[in-house]
Amino acid sequence: MNAAVIILIVLALILFFSSLRMCSEWQRKVVLRLGRFAGVRGPGIFFLLPFVETTPFTMDLRVNTNKLTAEQTLTRDGASVTVDAIVYWRVVDAGLAAIKVINYTQAVIGVAQGALRDTIGRNDLATLLTQRRELDAQLTVILDEQTEPWGIKVESVQLQDIKVPDNLQDALSRMAQAERERQSRIILGESEVSVARMFAEAGEVYREHPTALHLRGMNMLYETMRSGGANVIMVPSSALDSMNLGMIGGLRGLAQGLTPGTSDGVGMSNGQGGGERQPPAPPPPPSPLSPFPAGPLPVPPSTP
Repeated sequence: MNAAVIILIVLALILFFSSLRMCSEWQRKVVLRLGRFAGVRGPGIFFLLPFVETTPFTMDLRVNTNKLTAEQTLTRDGASVTVDAIVYWRVVDAGLAAIKVINYTQAVIGVAQGALRDTIGRNDLATLLTQRRELDAQLTVILDEQTEPWGIKVESVQLQDIKVPDNLQDALSRMAQAERERQSRIILGESEVSVARMFAEAGEVYREHPTALHLRGMNMLYETMRSGGANVIMVPSSALDSMNLGMIGGLRGLAQGLTPGTSDGVGMSNGQGGGERQPPAPPPPPSPLSPFPAGPLPVPPSTP
């Protein structure tokens, strides 16, 4: 009797420990009951039906990282590039990952490799170099849609490095320089247009208000004379009529010695102490057709 009890106790202990299972916080165990999927257990300690339930798969739910390389891949504009990328993914449904695919790690890598090459082929080189963030988001959406039936969630895809051949690098540098020159010319042209519009508006204001134009001309002349940087100030002859500078110039010439110019302008002396008055010009030579001699007419003597 004692022997039978001991045997039963031993068998009970064997069954107890054989049905006892434990997994860590980041693990899940897939349970099969007589070969059929019976659910996912964990984390912690749990029990199985002895000789009926088994746990052939232990799934890791932590984030996995895999590096990808697409070598000598042609872009849409025919450029050959080598792209290095990294994929972050994790298992969200241990049952689907264990039942739907044999090796889910290799499956994710293969899908990511194909999606990366497809994305490179659908975009040109400039897009690959300037819009990496948008391409990362596109790859993440594409991979997530393909791996969702496997119980796998693709967290993100990042393009780490894009290697361009040396000849393409020289061409890209020349293109960038030409683009910068074009932008500078456009900015210069826009500034010229803005300045021209402002001058046109100022002209309309001066046309409607002639007094403002006169005051502006007097102010410019005053500032130039006060600076003392030039001895001769050239003023267009048209300004004499439009801004009444003739009277101002005459008064200035009487005070400091004005020398009228013979060109299309009036010369105003701005030196210290004034200049000397020039002698009058000689009379013109007599015309051969004129009966009178050159010079002043003789005055007849007075009669007593």
